[in-house]
Amino acid sequence: MHIDPKKGMITFDDGSEVALYSPEGFRIISDLWIKVGWDQKHLYSFTWMGRPIIQIPDDMVRLQEVIYQLKPDVVIETGIAHGGGLIFYASLLKAMGKGKVIGVDIEIRPHNRKAIEEHELSPLITMIEGSSVDSGVVGKVRELIPGGATVLVILDSNHTHDHVLAELRAYAPMVSVGSYIVSTDGSMEYLMDSPRARKQYPKIDDWAWDNPKKAALDFVAENSNFIIEEPPFPFNEGAINFRITHWPSAYVKRVR
Repeated sequence: MHIDPKKGMITFDDGSEVALYSPEGFRIISDLWIKVGWDQKHLYSFTWMGRPIIQIPDDMVRLQEVIYQLKPDVVIETGIAHGGGLIFYASLLKAMGKGKVIGVDIEIRPHNRKAIEEHELSPLITMIEGSSVDSGVVGKVRELIPGGATVLVILDSNHTHDHVLAELRAYAPMVSVGSYIVSTDGSMEYLMDSPRARKQYPKIDDWAWDNPKKAALDFVAENSNFIIEEPPFPFNEGAINFRITHWPSAYVKRVR
């Protein structure tokens, strides 16, 4: 593939061309940006109110749009890491004057727990340590959800197909109708040939199927209460109607 900004064309090896300054051209450039950025750990360079978030701003701003539209009573996140996600959701709920955040992680490292507990938004956050698919942990989460609550779930822990599918099955019953369970980081299937992936992950070829996107697709195939549906853009004066994302096919919506 050759990109010629002066001519405004993207030329592929087979001779076909796409206009660089077009929605499809932007999609091609963005897919490369996602891949190169992941390889260079670009997403490891952001914080939210002092805590590392390890997501690209595009995904978090789009998720913010969904959260503001839903105004959930409870946001559940599996995979706490440094706690940036928990703080992000808590800050939005605080601004809206309602809601709480529940975080689940198989290991909450002491320095991360301390930083989250000392954060000014900690009163809105409950953390549970344990496997996100352990029945006891799932039960503890369920007990924290008030009756009739609007619930949004974000899955960001172990990204293997089987684990994410198990999470989808476990947490989907908690999701309110019209809300989502978000299966993040399905971009794995596109990152397989990046140098960092090839160097760090010995079973990298498995990412073609062993990823959250495939788990989401398999889940909706077995559960007619859910569909994969892109949330609409609440504002758009441009020609781009797709997300620049590490979360393809991530928004699993409960429709009944």
